[in-house]
Order: sequence, then C-alpha cells, then structure tokens
Amino acid sequence: MGYRKLGRRSGARMALLRNQVTDLIIHERIRTTEPKAKEIQRLADRMITLAKRGDLHARRQAAAFLRPVKTDPEDRKSKDAVQKLFDILGPRYRERQGGYTRVLKLGPRRGDGAMMAIIEFVEE
Repeated sequence: MGYRKLGRRSGARMALLRNQVTDLIIHERIRTTEPKAKEIQRLADRMITLAKRGDLHARRQAAAFLRPVKTDPEDRKSKDAVQKLFDILGPRYRERQGGYTRVLKLGPRRGDGAMMAIIEFVEE
C-alpha cells in the first residue's frame, strides 16, 4: 500500500503532515480535507503507539517527528506536544488495541469543492 502525494513534493508533504499531527495532538480535533485526514490518521495512530510504549527511545522517536510547540502560549508551565502525547494520550489508550482516531466527513468546501473532514481522537 502506498501513500497520498497530496500535490506536494516529499519535503513539503512531510512538513504538512508533521504540523497537522502535532496540531491534532495539541487540540485533539482538527478540520482539514479528507485525503489529508486519512494520511494524518496513519501517523497519529503511530504516535499513540509510541506513547503507549513509553520508553526513552519511543519518546525520542516522537520528538524527532513532532514539531516543538507549546500547548498554551500564555501559560509558562505549558507542556509541549511530546509531553502531552506521553503523559495524557498514551495512558488514555493503554488498554485500546488500535483505532485511536476517527475521521468524520463534512461534505464539500464552499470555495473549491474539496471534501472536508474532521479528525479527532476517540473517547473511551
């Protein structure tokens, strides 16, 4: 099975996916196009699997993929995306065997007709 090219070169595509997976971890729900959401789903589930492992190597692998962003710019003690992934999301899905995210289809975007979707983490 391949992957979607999303009309971008490989570097721009990876930057886009890294940014969107990081935003998904921080906000736990984002709105994007349907093909992007399906690609983000694969990567986000992989990040949750790393968080469930919880060891130092998994933390470093997640830190190498996610972009360094604070979750709350006003809060001096805010945690970054890697900390939220390992401290909150990993333990939340400890007993779940996969399927950590869902894609909800919204319909076409008004401007160009692109199919829109919401990707979010499932609740226990």
